[in-house]
This record gives sequence, C-alpha cells and structure tokens, in this order.
Amino acid sequence: MSETLEQLFGSKEKMRLIRFFLLNPEGDFDVKEIVRRNMLNMSATRRELTNLLKIKFISKHLRKGRAYFAFNQNFTFYPELKNLITKANIYPKSNSLVRLKNIGNVRFAAISGAFINYPKSKADMILVGDGISRGKLRNLMNCLEAEIGKEIDFVLMTSEEFKYRLNMLDKFILEFLEGPHEELVNKIPHLHQLIANLK
Repeated sequence: MSETLEQLFGSKEKMRLIRFFLLNPEGDFDVKEIVRRNMLNMSATRRELTNLLKIKFISKHLRKGRAYFAFNQNFTFYPELKNLITKANIYPKSNSLVRLKNIGNVRFAAISGAFINYPKSKADMILVGDGISRGKLRNLMNCLEAEIGKEIDFVLMTSEEFKYRLNMLDKFILEFLEGPHEELVNKIPHLHQLIANLK
C-alpha cells in the first residue's frame, strides 16, 4: 500500500512528509529533525517542503533564527488525507519488519496500535527475546518510525521476564494479547493455550 501511495503522491519523500505531518499534527519541526525522523535526503526534503508550503499543507515560522514547519490543520483536504493515510498504515508490508530476525534471538514479536490502526492499544509492539542487540534494535525502530510516520511505543522483555509476567497475570500483557494484534514471530510453545488457561 505504501508503494501505491508513493506513486500516487509522486515520490517517497513527499509521501513520508505528508504522512509525518498528518500523524504529528500538533508538532513543529526543523529541517534536520524532519530529515532524521523520516530518513530522507536533505535536498529532496527541502524541495518537497517548499512544494507543501505553496499549497498551504504546512506553515513555516522562525524561532531563534531557525525555520520550523508545522501542519496546517485548516488544510482543505485534512480529513480525507488523514483517512487515506490511516488506511495505508494498517499492517504495512514494511520492509523493515523482516529485519526482526537479525536483532537477536527473538522469541515473540507482535504488533498493534499504530501498525493496525488500533489507538486503544497501550503499545505498538511487544518484543520478547534474548541477546537482543540494542544498536540493531534502535536502527530497526528508526526505520519503522520513518516508514509509519510516528514514534513507536514498544516493550522489550527477556523470555524469563515475559514468562514471569504471564504467570503473574500481568494486566498489560494480557490486554495486549487479548486485543487486536498481529503476531510476527511466535517461538513460545503453547502460548495461546497458556493464555486461554489463564482466563
């Protein structure tokens, strides 16, 4: 779906910027932060920001001599674009999600929240694993955040911690697993049976 919207909007840069501002409508950001958070080229970003300013999709103001950009919430097509972007974010076939297996011994990974358009979820992702590389995990999250246009609220646990929290009937874990979610990795034997027995 993301590739379809890139074609529709003309470029990856424009698509990511539109999504970024729509999903972060209250913020204002300088060019460096926009480039960093969306993993874009500086010159292409400047060009697309100029185009978005021309159609009044965003506004620009100066603070301490630095330019900041913010979404114009009075933009004519705001509701329609927000609806389109939200639909495109439902469990994106994200290139970065396949890299989960490279960050360590991932035993369980599930997504909810921003990934499947379920705002009631208290987390976007739960990761359970051992020997997880913090550097690779941080890089993965940066890529995912650039792809979906907002910060990812994730929880990382070791296998032992996950088992302990399940046995303690941890409300957060149970609510996440009982609510809408998609499992990406599940190497925990009989997890579904265990959860069913805990109810």
